[in-house]
Amino acid sequence: MTSFRIEIPEADLDDLHRRLSATRWPDELPGVGWERGVPVGYLQELAGYWRDGFDWRKQEAELNRYPQFVADVDGQRLHFLHIRSTDPAAVPLLLIHGWPGTVVEFLDVIGLLSDRFHLVIPSVPGHGFSPAPAASGWTHAHTARAFAGLMARLGYQRYGVQGGDIGAFIGPQVGRVAPEQVIGVHANAFVTFPQGELTGLTEAEQRRLALFQRFNDDMMGYMHIQGTRPQTLSYALTDSPVGQLAWIVEKFKEWTDPAADLPEQAVARDRILANVAIYWFTATARSSANQYYETFHEVADWGGPRGTVPTGIAVFPNDVAIRRLAERTENVTHWAEYDRGGHFAALEAPDLLADDVRTFFDGLR
Repeated sequence: MTSFRIEIPEADLDDLHRRLSATRWPDELPGVGWERGVPVGYLQELAGYWRDGFDWRKQEAELNRYPQFVADVDGQRLHFLHIRSTDPAAVPLLLIHGWPGTVVEFLDVIGLLSDRFHLVIPSVPGHGFSPAPAASGWTHAHTARAFAGLMARLGYQRYGVQGGDIGAFIGPQVGRVAPEQVIGVHANAFVTFPQGELTGLTEAEQRRLALFQRFNDDMMGYMHIQGTRPQTLSYALTDSPVGQLAWIVEKFKEWTDPAADLPEQAVARDRILANVAIYWFTATARSSANQYYETFHEVADWGGPRGTVPTGIAVFPNDVAIRRLAERTENVTHWAEYDRGGHFAALEAPDLLADDVRTFFDGLR
């Protein structure tokens, strides 16, 4: 285990600016807005800001304020932030980001949680500063085993887990891997799959079911591509920063608070670009997409025994979780619904997410 600092070479910044300036832009049909993808005019303006207005060094310095390390666990190099609380009775808490996320997701909750928790914030293998796994098989379950191993290496015998998006898949798996160590799992952007008896749904549950159907019918293109042909996709995203930007910013449009007309109305523009920049500088478009492939093609990762550790779920606008379905797979002991925020809750509504995390774990002490 060694200390780590983010230090992107100046030559990489120069290369990024050159590529942004040399972008070959497509045309588009008039008047279609966002319905066929990211509009050219919007992306041109955002890419121009990335080139001329965005300060990567400022974002880098903010990340480097926190102690960072790398450790080899299960043959994989893991990068993580480790912020120890000043409270000697603090609970260790593993925070797991999603896709298209990075550790940047949690920057706005660190100050809200570090008084009560020792925070361990890893980069998911193949995302950002945790490099691509050298072999296949890194499913959500495999990643969960590695994260449990990391917590053991850090000397944490009892700890909590929190995660959103793929973190909401990996987090419960950590609870299954290490049920004696995990005191509870908290999740946002939790996904429940409609199956079995679904009569008597509340109005809110019917809306979430409709959202799930819309996602399934009209918004899953990225998932099918990443889950089936991640290598083919990677050539475009690794060669073109605008391609990488479009691939990610579309999700910040579609998944954030529906009250926001544009992504930056839900999440600060510099946070979005810091997140995109990490994927670009680390060239992890292929390896992050590959986790979808691994999970899609490992049937054993789906189903399995019901989780036993206490589980708390926070539901934000645009989430699709239905409690009765969640209770089929997890030991749900806490459920909260909010009317502000969205899929990227740690970035959109850090106050609400942090309060919910504290409430859930306070109930387990």
